[in-house]
Amino acid sequence: MSLAKNVEFLRHFPKLNGFNGLGIYGRTASAAGQSPLVEISGFGTNPGALKMFAYVPEQLPRASALVVVLHGCGQTAAGYDFGAGWSTLAKRYGFALLMPEQQGSNNANTCFNWFNPGDIACGRGEAASIRQMVARMVTDHKIDSHRIYVTGLSAGGAMTSVMLAVYPEVFAGGAVIAGLPYGIAGNVREALGGMMQSTSRPAGKLGDLVRKASKHKGPWPKVSVWHGSADRTVNPGNANEIVKQWLDVHGLPSAPMSTGDVDGHPREVWWNADGQTVVESYTITDMAHGTPLGLAGNDEPYGAEGAFLIEAGISSSYHIADFFGLTDRVSPASDAAKPAPASKVIPSAATESMQSSDVAATLWSRSHKPVRQPKPAPRGPKRRGIDVGAAITRALTAVGLMK
Repeated sequence: MSLAKNVEFLRHFPKLNGFNGLGIYGRTASAAGQSPLVEISGFGTNPGALKMFAYVPEQLPRASALVVVLHGCGQTAAGYDFGAGWSTLAKRYGFALLMPEQQGSNNANTCFNWFNPGDIACGRGEAASIRQMVARMVTDHKIDSHRIYVTGLSAGGAMTSVMLAVYPEVFAGGAVIAGLPYGIAGNVREALGGMMQSTSRPAGKLGDLVRKASKHKGPWPKVSVWHGSADRTVNPGNANEIVKQWLDVHGLPSAPMSTGDVDGHPREVWWNADGQTVVESYTITDMAHGTPLGLAGNDEPYGAEGAFLIEAGISSSYHIADFFGLTDRVSPASDAAKPAPASKVIPSAATESMQSSDVAATLWSRSHKPVRQPKPAPRGPKRRGIDVGAAITRALTAVGLMK
């Protein structure tokens, strides 16, 4: 990628309130206090030096499912849980929740290092730490090993692609929100290029990246892909590449088998020979970079608006849980027929200014570590400036284009 293209790319970013302030976005003062997550220690050797947080509803059903949720840059596990509503879903439908958390000592802006070779291979770094957390949850709570799922936003979405590729025998399915395909970047510069341009690659080459990531020969996880059509941080073309990657892995054609709108947004569906949906893709019309929020099922709200948590008229968390097969019945342990209406978190001017810089923070913050479902019918219905030149210089230095 040329220097000119890098400079032009960076010019599209909003002016930020101080480069070192990037670590604050995605957080809210009240989020942690309204999430029931608890920290767990002693889950293994933890080679990626991550933190482990979890929520387990009272009277968890036997052979319960587990959902692993990966936050975006600048966010915490509790903050993303509060915003996306995952613990509310877990309580209502009776499944366990695992939320790994990045540390600033690994990445200055708490982004999962989805492009770092030392963190995205089997048995290494952050991917291995998340795998160890899953093992701890399975042992402690007698989780059904065939009902383990993973989802994430942005850098967490890209890390979701990593987990599905590196540990396909562990996960029955995954959902990538505003993320990138597995294996397209092995360093910061390549990651920047993938975000900006979303280069189209042959399906076979993308599929090979997954097939070569482990010794697994199938069956493969099912995958749900979500992306805003107006995302200026991670090119929406990445959603097509993720879909292409997993269609090739599953041996499916590129043309969707079913199309329709869900809550006003286009959805495409592919199913296998057994009639099970194995790949689906949502395009959230006119939405920027973030997790789409809205009412679910019976007018039930999940989550709260905030940085990278966008009211879009569709609850991605609910639909992802439904895709995983977790919403068939309400848990008897749920103490309410409906979750309480979510309070709206109003992002500050500073957090609003970060809306298009989530995964970009990943690139500006190098890691400090070394080196089965039936065939469906379509479901119905004030920025303050900084020295931009200095910011560009720092960014280009980070990607190795300046010294």
